[in-house]
Amino acid sequence: MKVASPFVVVDNCTEEIEYYRSVLGGEVKIFRKQDDKVLNAELILGSSTIYFADSTAAQPSFKGDYVKVTLTLETEEEFRQVYEDLTADGTIDSEVFEAPFNGLLAGITDRNGIGWVLSYFRS
Repeated sequence: MKVASPFVVVDNCTEEIEYYRSVLGGEVKIFRKQDDKVLNAELILGSSTIYFADSTAAQPSFKGDYVKVTLTLETEEEFRQVYEDLTADGTIDSEVFEAPFNGLLAGITDRNGIGWVLSYFRS
């Protein structure tokens, strides 16, 4: 089975991997360090993984480098908390709205220029 996972480039991987862990939870796994600087890491969220690279290692063309992450959350409370946390230092692309699939959707660009599509499906 093929699995697609987002690859996110940030300016300070050491700091930013902890920021995303504090917002999303999960487990951080460091792959490569240089002195005290994290160059490559992953954030494991259940069966999903987001891969991170420091901009000094990945050398992107520009901040954000066309990355969007789709994140499906399990509860409305969790959806609203992640929305609040990511928009605190980011911008709202589309406010929270009722989706046609009996749930919530929102679009956010976080403090690193990473686009997020948040979704919550009611059962």
